[in-house]
Amino acid sequence: MDFFTILGVVFGLLALLGGQIIEGGNVHSLLQFTAMMIVLGGTFGAVMVQYPASKFFEAMKFGFTALKNPSNNSKDLIAKIVDYAAIVRKQGILALESKIKQISDPFFRKGVQLLLDGTEPGLLRQILEVDSAYSEEHLMAAAKVFESAGGYAPTFGIIGAVMGLIHVMENLADPGKLGAGIAVAFVATIYGVGSANLIFLPLSGKLKFKTRMEGITRELIVEGLLSIAAGENPRMIQEKLEGFLAEVDKKGLKKK
Repeated sequence: MDFFTILGVVFGLLALLGGQIIEGGNVHSLLQFTAMMIVLGGTFGAVMVQYPASKFFEAMKFGFTALKNPSNNSKDLIAKIVDYAAIVRKQGILALESKIKQISDPFFRKGVQLLLDGTEPGLLRQILEVDSAYSEEHLMAAAKVFESAGGYAPTFGIIGAVMGLIHVMENLADPGKLGAGIAVAFVATIYGVGSANLIFLPLSGKLKFKTRMEGITRELIVEGLLSIAAGENPRMIQEKLEGFLAEVDKKGLKKK
């Protein structure tokens, strides 16, 4: 679980509620079910119109991945690729057959299986790059769904506010209700702008970031497998793959 993401949402909400309290407002006045229904219902309705059902539900599923800790296993992958390269140089490519069941990453396992099948390096790269590109496309599509939601939410917040003001105008004969009625009307705007900038757009950004990180990891795997196929020296393979790491991660990597 990525508690930093949850902490960010909680921190943002506490800042908004804290500001309301400091200004002498009542937190209860921000809890308006009707405004929430208009904003969230309208936002998700618009997104459902824009995207097919498969993409919508896929985005909801991928949205939960933003609550998981980003897996930075690049150092482990490099160590494993270098070990495999050493095994291949000593025993041949078929020696990896006993290792394939130990590989948890589906993309990495597929690449090793292609090596075992004797796939020509150019075709190996093509197959894995197509696989990687479409995996990234699915995640980017999910990010775009939340980005669209972030665009629609403020608009429906304004619509909710206008609807509330219409209700206020219908009760002009009772001046005592005008102040409270206007305040309630603008709660919808808070919900729209708040949900867009605290949930939908940040969630889209996090999915895009995770997509790029996963893409870099897959590029590392492709380069490593092609180096094994070319029979390169394990130490040279490690030097090459270290280029995919941040400087802070390179310090903890054991040299062959």
